[in-house]
Formats: sequence, structure tokens, C-alpha cells
Amino acid sequence: MPLITLPDGSTRQFDQPVSVYDVAGDIGAGLAKATLAGVVNGREVDASFQIEGDAELRIITGRDDQALEILRHSTAHLLAQAVQQLFPGTQVTIGPTVDDGFYYDFAADHNFTLEDLEKIEARMKELVASDLPVTRRVTSREDAVALFKGMGEHYKVEIIEDLPADEEISLYQQGDWLDLCRGPHVPSTGKLGAFKLTKVAGAYWRGDSNNTQLQRIYGTAWSTPKELKAYLNRIAEAEKRDHRKIGRKLDLFHFSDDAPGSVFWHPKGWTLFRELLEYMRARQDAADYVEVNTPDVMDRSLWETSGHWFNYRENMFSTQTEDERIFALKPMNCPGSVSMFAQGLKSYRDLPLRMAEFGKVHRYEPSGALHGLMRVRHFTQDDAHIYCTEQQMEQECIDVVALVLDIYKDFGFEDVVIKLSTRPENRIGSDEVWDKLEAALSNALEVMGLDYVLYPGEGAFYGPKLEFVLRDAIGRDWQCGTLQVDMNLPERFDISYVDEEGNRDKRPVMLHRALFGSLERFIGILIEHFEGNFPAWLAPQQAVVVNITDKQTAYAGEVAASLKAQGFRVACDLRNEKVGFKIRELELAKIPYVLVVGEKEREAGTVAVRGRHGADLGVMKVEDLAAHLDAEIARRSNSNKVA
Repeated sequence: MPLITLPDGSTRQFDQPVSVYDVAGDIGAGLAKATLAGVVNGREVDASFQIEGDAELRIITGRDDQALEILRHSTAHLLAQAVQQLFPGTQVTIGPTVDDGFYYDFAADHNFTLEDLEKIEARMKELVASDLPVTRRVTSREDAVALFKGMGEHYKVEIIEDLPADEEISLYQQGDWLDLCRGPHVPSTGKLGAFKLTKVAGAYWRGDSNNTQLQRIYGTAWSTPKELKAYLNRIAEAEKRDHRKIGRKLDLFHFSDDAPGSVFWHPKGWTLFRELLEYMRARQDAADYVEVNTPDVMDRSLWETSGHWFNYRENMFSTQTEDERIFALKPMNCPGSVSMFAQGLKSYRDLPLRMAEFGKVHRYEPSGALHGLMRVRHFTQDDAHIYCTEQQMEQECIDVVALVLDIYKDFGFEDVVIKLSTRPENRIGSDEVWDKLEAALSNALEVMGLDYVLYPGEGAFYGPKLEFVLRDAIGRDWQCGTLQVDMNLPERFDISYVDEEGNRDKRPVMLHRALFGSLERFIGILIEHFEGNFPAWLAPQQAVVVNITDKQTAYAGEVAASLKAQGFRVACDLRNEKVGFKIRELELAKIPYVLVVGEKEREAGTVAVRGRHGADLGVMKVEDLAAHLDAEIARRSNSNKVA
């Protein structure tokens, strides 16, 4: 006689074992219809799961956050069923969920096309309309292997054989199709429907390039058609904002197979890069950071001491010289910073020492993972390492968090989520040390009155960390800045300072801090956030002077020269084209201000000012325009707004 306790504390008694669905039906027909799965004593289960004893139950419907994972996993199964019906002989491998959707990898002789996706999607909708029951059964390992061997599903056999000996083998069947899966899944295919197949890509079996190449079909799934439509609109908007397209259009940068994963910065793009760098340099100077620079290439022994050679070797570029020394391009700036700290005797009076570096790092990313500015092999980090005492640690964390949030506001990012990742299972250091490090981060956030999301077990092996996640103009989240507290590297490199009692081997605490993360990636985010419409203070060209006829050529040059002398980034467009044509081109080039000069303006010493999207700002004296530009540049906090 199970006693079921519901989330609101109410209970229901039953005379016999009862399913999640039965409990939902006992509460109400509407809830039963909406039931997708359940959580019994903390474990996610199918709606058909039988509860035989007293239990706590939460019923999952489409309104629950957990529903999306179940819907997407079930839609991946729906995809696989449709593919195997349409393309007999295709083998299925794995079909997990990912952010905003799912994928399934297939071994097929047929090369899937975008036209195929339309056919597959149509068949999936037919299967939804059929409302096939989805049932689960548990089987022995031997029977499962024999079953999939008989079906010609060799990849499934390999998966089963690699499962832990004590793992339960469960199968899910819908119609005459079945798959190996842990579940849970929706009760029937009729619960699905708000989905869209998005693309085809290549993939290797188990992610290993030495294995067979497979075909991966991606899709997205949502609880309602309305949510699906909103997502597809976001994707369409994201396509418009693709930084690679805008970068080409605005002549900011390019990539080449001659240097995979490395950016060729064009003059306008490099201007943007330098503006960001100088902005951060000024903010760090104001916050009492000192700037250093360390070598790009360092001996293997340094990387052995840091641990990178043994734990990160496959991602490092290395070379051997004629004298048989092995060097590596630095994948991180930390060891160089520690080596810098080790030079000379340090006193407690020198701490905190805030050491910043715009360091170029190199990491071997798989070619398939490279993605414009967002994922590269060569990039510049706005790194800083803060060396402090244990007593100073919490205040330094507070100062870093305050700085990073204020900087993000200057770029129009007001919606920032802070994640706190704590000790992982595999870690170094005592629990006592971890207690101190985690407390420094959590206390800092609590003192500041900031909310955060806790990620237990997601910290680095040497220390906990904060991650700062930005939300852009179209609602996408980007993980950018990080703050990590570390007592490992100071120990590994044997660095110390002299404390108040004259003790010469006192270990400092080391804080790793990056605010942009990488300048390349942050520029990519900014391009997509602003859709190339950079605020005046960031724009590679802040204004362009346009003449109406040749009579104003000299005057246009004088206006541009005057503004450039005041520090503004200004050019002239003196082409023998109609003024309307030139203005349209400059607006498409996303120039914040177009300054038109005709005879009236030349004679009066003025300019006719046009802002973004054709905004008529009237006629101004050049000195008044300079004051306007100064004010616009000073309003960095409003930098997400167009002029």
C-alpha cells in the first residue's frame, strides 16, 4: 500500500503498486494528459514506472525545466527511427541531447543532404501522428548483444560490451523500432511535435579521428510550437549577426589555411583590437595592476613543473632545437607569471601584487572545432595574476568581481550570471585548503549581495572558480570572464614571501583572473551583440566626411584633419559619386557618423551630421561636433544604444 508524498506535502494512499501516470490520473485527468515522466525519490523515471512502496513523487510536465531534456532525447529516438525507415541498412550509434537540441550519429552509405532532412522530418511527423506507445524493458547483457548483432547494429554491440558489469541494460521500443537507452522517455510519440532538424555534419565514432567517420544530424526540440518558433527566430537573427560574415563585410579580418585558427587582422579590425586593449590597460592601471610580458616560447622543464606537460601535452605546440632542447609555445600565461614573481625577495608589504599580461597563447584545437574568432589556436588573453596573503584573498576577490561587472556595463552587458564551481572529485590539496578557497569566493559574492549559481564538483583540480556569463542582445549566453583561486602553483614553483614575523617561506595565494577571456573571442561576441554597429568609442572609424562636389574637397580634408588632431578616428570619402550613394554605402559600413559638406557648410564652417540609420542630427560647427563626439564616447554605459 504505497503512500505517495507530493511536492506540496500532500499525500495519497494506494492499495497496490501504482505508476507515475496512475498517480497523475488520480489527481486529475488534465495532469495525466500532460504527464511526461516523474521523479521518484530523486530519480527520474518514465511515466509507466511502478511505485511499489512509500515514495516521494514529482510529476514532470512540459512546464518543468527537466522536460526539455526528456523531450529532446525522445525526439533523437524519433529521428533515428525515421532515418532507419527511410534509409534501410543505416546503423545508429549515439543520440544525446545538447544545448537547445539533440543529435544522432549514423553509419550510412547514403550521404545525407538538406533535402533528406525535409523527408526525415516529414516521416517524424507521421510517427508523431501515429502516437506510438514508448515502452521500456530491462534485459540481460547477453540477450542485448545477441539482439543487436542480429539487427546488424555493430556500434550498439560495442557500446553494450563497454558498459560497466553492474550497469542495468534497458531498451526502449516505439512501434517496431527499438534502441539501447537509459531513459527516461515520453510515454508515446504523440507527446512530441515541436521540433526541427537543423543541419548535417561529420563526426568520428567516439570522437576519435582514427575511427570510422559518421554522419551527424542535428535538431532542436521544445515543449510548445511557440517556443520552437521563438528559438528559430533567434537562430535566424544569429545568422544575420554571424561575426564571420560581418567581419568580411566590414573588412575587419580574415582566416587562411596557411595559418589555421589564427586571425589575420586588417587595419579596421586591428584598430578595434587595439582600442579594447588600451581600454583594459587603462582600467587595470586605475586598479593598481602592473603590466608585464613573458616569453611565448619556454623550455619543457617549466611546463613539467606546472603540470601542463603531463596533463595538457596534446594541446601544446612544441619543437626541438639542434641542441636537443624541447621548447613549447605557451598555452597559458600562468607559469611565466609565477616565474616573474620568483625574481627577487618579496615581502608582505609588496602584497597584493596584481600582475597583468596581454599574453599570446597557442593551443592545438582540433580543426573541426575551429569557429571564426570564437575558437582559435592563437589568441591574446587579458590575463592577470594576483599574489596576496590569505587574509587579503577575500577582498581581492571582491575587487575583481566589482571590476569585471563594471567593465561589462561599459559594453552594454547588464545581465550577467555568476557561476561558482567547487571542488571536483579528483583534486589536489586538503579539504581545509579547499574550504578556505571556496569561502573566499562565496563570501565575496555574499558581501556584495550578488546572486550566483552553484556548480558542485565543477572546479579545476587545483582550486574553485567563478565564471561570468554574459547575455547578449538576442538572449544568447556567453561565458567570458573567470576568477580562480589557487594554492597549487605557488607550491609547485616553490614561491614565497617574507611575512610580518620574518618567516621567508610563507606561500602566497594566487588568483587567476581574465575579464574578456580572450580578446579575439570577445571581439566576436561584440560583433554579434552590436551586429557590427559598434558604439562610437569602439568603432574602427567613428566618422567619415563626405563632399557633395569637388569644390568641397579641400574643406572636407580640413574637417577630417581637425577631428583627427583631436583624437577621433575620421576619414574622407571624396569619390566622384552622388552624395546619396556614398551615404548609403557608409551606412551599410555601419559608420556611426556621416558628415556631409556642401557649399553652405564650407562657407559657414559647419558640417551636416547624420547618425545611424539616417538620423538627421542637424548642422553643427566642427567644434560643437567634437564636443558631441566627446560626450558620446564618454557615455560608455549606454554603448549598446545607437547614436
